[in-house]
Amino acid sequence: METVSLLKRLSEVPGLSGVETPVRALVRELWTPLVHELREDGLGNLVAICQGSSSEPRPKLMLAAHMDEIGLRVTGVEKGFLRITRVGGTDRRVLPGMEVTVHGKKDLPGIIGMRPPHVLPPDQRDKTLPWEEYFVDVGLPEEEVKALVRVGDPISFRREATELKNGLLTGKALDNRVSVAVVTLALEHLSYTAHAWDVVAVATVQEEVGLYGATTAAYGVAPEMAVAVDVTFGRQAGVSNQDSFPLGEGVTIGVGPNFHPAVVERLKMVADKHEIPYKIDPIPGRSGTDAWAIQVSREGVPTGLVSIPLRYMHQPVETVAVKDVERAGRLLALLAASLEPDFRPRWEDEG
Repeated sequence: METVSLLKRLSEVPGLSGVETPVRALVRELWTPLVHELREDGLGNLVAICQGSSSEPRPKLMLAAHMDEIGLRVTGVEKGFLRITRVGGTDRRVLPGMEVTVHGKKDLPGIIGMRPPHVLPPDQRDKTLPWEEYFVDVGLPEEEVKALVRVGDPISFRREATELKNGLLTGKALDNRVSVAVVTLALEHLSYTAHAWDVVAVATVQEEVGLYGATTAAYGVAPEMAVAVDVTFGRQAGVSNQDSFPLGEGVTIGVGPNFHPAVVERLKMVADKHEIPYKIDPIPGRSGTDAWAIQVSREGVPTGLVSIPLRYMHQPVETVAVKDVERAGRLLALLAASLEPDFRPRWEDEG
């Protein structure tokens, strides 16, 4: 599977938290030829099973990547313009001038506007304005807008993913479609790699608004071990080296109370054995990823976290290194292949 085209398709398809249908359809298309079973749960998570080779009942390794994205919703129609609010952690500083799609009775292209600085009060010209100062213009008369758009309709950002120099790719929603790509590549590797455990890949929903998809998916799958895949802060201007990781130099492996020591050690062992570069990401408490919800499901799930360094998080120009994505997919597949039928992460193995 060609990684750049995969990333572009996943980035450009809409799928806001709570309205993931378009991206779920794409992931279903991508995963169907790679797995033995595929289903949706009651919340909308897409759950795929790649069967292992050991005797039943087989232990299950859950690989989780959230497929939802941040965006906007309509709060009102005013003289043909749409008033808006956020879905998830949308950053209003980057909204002016953005192209969007309003998902009303039919999809409408639009742009986000605001009053020009010339007519703003002097004390507002250099400030980030409140939500009520932003609006979406779809270019239609008020009567047509009211016929096609209702309060509550979702609005997604519209942007073509673009290759940059030095193996980088930029686009919207790479948090966390990049990790969906990672799991897809891992499933492709596993389609021709022997593995004893069942591998259950889950494209989760509603992570951006509260980790809800991972909560229900982990309860339903009941895995013996899990790895969440997400993004972490990539090195960029204005972000300290201590809080970020370079693009193109490998994935990160989370270490902290959210992560089982035996899972961390197995990830490190596999990466070292196969010369996959990685860096340790110390996380002192809540990781803010699906790993946080999975870890405390049922009686507890030994959980790890693999992350892809990403610049400009929650902006429409999120940027990653393609080779980090490919390395992460290979790492997850090799992790699954490394799990012996009788292996179980144990707390007595800590340290």
